[in-house]
Amino acid sequence: MEDEIKTSAEAHEATALPRRHEVHSDPDAPAAKIDTAVPAAVTATPVQKKSAAQWAYERLVLYIQNFEQTLDQDHEVAMGFAGSSAGAMRIEGLGYFDPDLITFYGSDETGARTQLVQHVSQLNVMLRALPKQPEAPEAMRIGFRLAADLEAGEGKASS
Repeated sequence: MEDEIKTSAEAHEATALPRRHEVHSDPDAPAAKIDTAVPAAVTATPVQKKSAAQWAYERLVLYIQNFEQTLDQDHEVAMGFAGSSAGAMRIEGLGYFDPDLITFYGSDETGARTQLVQHVSQLNVMLRALPKQPEAPEAMRIGFRLAADLEAGEGKASS
């Protein structure tokens, strides 16, 4: 337990500048080589001024983008469902509804359109790599589009 004393400015900065930290058993694994710096678009607004949904959305975007960076050209990101026989959903879209809902858009393993709406307090996401659709010339990459949306500021106030 740390009893470190901080000035009020340091305490405020610690909440305004989120940090991400990861350690992997294999330092040469693709996931261990991902840059863990938090983008300026995420740190521009202090956490206290974000809804629970926006804050969860921003971090999910980063995790999805980083997960995709570990995939080869024949796989794409999907979401697995723990404790259910629902299988996996290819993530084709992500959104939030203030103050506390996150929604995933996609398709299941049979190609059926799916949407999951989840309260942030129940958020439990397992990212999975699924083979790309056989008819698709290349794997879909949603993480890049989501990150570009964050950088453009669109993730802050959609109506």
